[in-house]
Amino acid sequence: MDARRATQMGIRIAPATAAEEAPLATIPAMIQPPANARVAVAATFPGTVVRTLVVEGDSVKRGQPLAIIASRDVLTIGADLSRAHARSGVAQANAARLSQLSREGIIAGARADEANAVAAEARADVSEKSRILALVNGHGGNGSYTLTAPIAGRVTSAAIQAGNPVDGTTAPYVIDAADRYEVVGQLPERLIGQVRPGMSVRLLPDLVGRIIAVGSTIDPTTRSASLKAEIPGGPGMVAGRATSIVIAGPAPADAASVPDAAVTMIGGKAAVFVAVRGGFVARSVTSGGSSNGRTVLLSGVSPGEPVVISGTSALKALASAQ
Repeated sequence: MDARRATQMGIRIAPATAAEEAPLATIPAMIQPPANARVAVAATFPGTVVRTLVVEGDSVKRGQPLAIIASRDVLTIGADLSRAHARSGVAQANAARLSQLSREGIIAGARADEANAVAAEARADVSEKSRILALVNGHGGNGSYTLTAPIAGRVTSAAIQAGNPVDGTTAPYVIDAADRYEVVGQLPERLIGQVRPGMSVRLLPDLVGRIIAVGSTIDPTTRSASLKAEIPGGPGMVAGRATSIVIAGPAPADAASVPDAAVTMIGGKAAVFVAVRGGFVARSVTSGGSSNGRTVLLSGVSPGEPVVISGTSALKALASAQ
């Protein structure tokens, strides 16, 4: 077949690449957040929910408002802050007046020092009550405070509704960090010893992580050991969801990697079309598994050889007709 006819048939070629990893097995797993990536957002003061701003499943940014809560405690702190401001103003004015009189020698310096100490105490009282309101995002004027997200992530629990009470000891919201997850699976007995921490795992379609722990005890019922891997966040990553992961190990020497589309079946056997002088030849291959759109070939094709990646159906039809 000449190049012109190959182009007309939509045949495209690309070199096979050296395979670095080969899929070992696909195992069922469960997605879960790491132990340090789940945060419970507790109600700081008892009160009544005025308004909810997010629902379960929403993605939130750090500091984003979650709910507004009316609280008598916040109203009391707000009133105390107003009184503290008034006392501080009077105390500072009195301290300034007595300090002036002390400098003029009209009164003893001890009285001015005492007034300055009272003013400092009043300022500290204002600062403390202001700090408390700021910590809870409180508004003393209307007696409400705002729950905010302490981390960026996804709301995985929202046990809160407008009009319901909160008591300050419960956590109306639970947020999971959205940038990383763990997957926990069961490693078949036959793979124990082959799979080690640091090896790659792939959660379809294209999330790649690494194994961080492999159990050393075999469950007598399932004949498997536990496996834990870290996976970055991505579409469809939800804590508690069942999934499957592909475990990858080092590929054998001289193994080649080709797109899945390059592999076809001829006579019930896997084959790949390789470009040669004057046309193409079908070669039987041994597959070492497929992952992320590529297939590892253990034999039949060497890295660097040009293989057909588009138009294999047309070539297969021609080969069958001969």
